[in-house]
Amino acid sequence: MQDNSPFHLQDFMPYLLNRAAESTSLEFQKAYKGKYGMLRTEWRVLFHLGRYGSLTAKDICTRASIHKTKVSRAVSALEARRFVVREEMETDRRHALLSLTKAGHAAFDDLIKDAARYNATLMDRFTAEEADTLRRALIKLSTEN
Repeated sequence: MQDNSPFHLQDFMPYLLNRAAESTSLEFQKAYKGKYGMLRTEWRVLFHLGRYGSLTAKDICTRASIHKTKVSRAVSALEARRFVVREEMETDRRHALLSLTKAGHAAFDDLIKDAARYNATLMDRFTAEEADTLRRALIKLSTEN
């Protein structure tokens, strides 16, 4: 079957962005999954707690744009590994403040170094101007109107 359509999936921006995101995420996954057995959402939760300090699950959902069910599962997995602890909030017992443990901070510090190295390697593919343009374009696309 011959495709004479003017539309080509390989040129469709959401398709290209998804492929780029997936391939770069899978490559970095070797660090957090290989070293700590974490899934992507667990890494993202760990990152937010390491970067911003104690947060509620709702805060993480909002900051990271992750569904509450996925955050809940990730928090449970991180608790099981003793990377995260919950502290019930006295003002609202329906919510808990999540914090990294000493082991969680150590994993965060280790993975942040890996992330910085990976990011540098990834960006080495581009000139400084291309890297700046790509970064600005992706920020523009990801900013909600």
